[in-house]
Amino acid sequence: MLLKSLRNGLGYLFVFVSFFIPPKKIKRSPEAQESVDIETQALALYEFYTCPFCLKTRRAIKRLGLKIQTYEARNEPARAELLAGGGQIKVPCLRIKSNDEVTWMYESDDIIAYLDKRFGEHSEQS
Repeated sequence: MLLKSLRNGLGYLFVFVSFFIPPKKIKRSPEAQESVDIETQALALYEFYTCPFCLKTRRAIKRLGLKIQTYEARNEPARAELLAGGGQIKVPCLRIKSNDEVTWMYESDDIIAYLDKRFGEHSEQS
């Protein structure tokens, strides 16, 4: 119980500090940003708000200027969706819909690398 309280307290502290030190956003033309916004409608991030790895992922999303729907995986129905779709309650997890296929990507570094490759400054979108 004490460890959980400490972990949550530190998590909120990290979120608070992150609020005052925002990441530098990449710049896109309005047309390119509109295209990215349309593409990100197929993405969703399942997270725990105070998880440091989720915070790291959210900062990358903010840096890239992405509008990705987020779900708090501690709450239903997001928790059940994550378990049913991804197979485990592990965050962060990015749900990627492509045509009729859904991919569940775990690990913050993998998610950030995927988003950087797809939407970063050197992607085809920019």
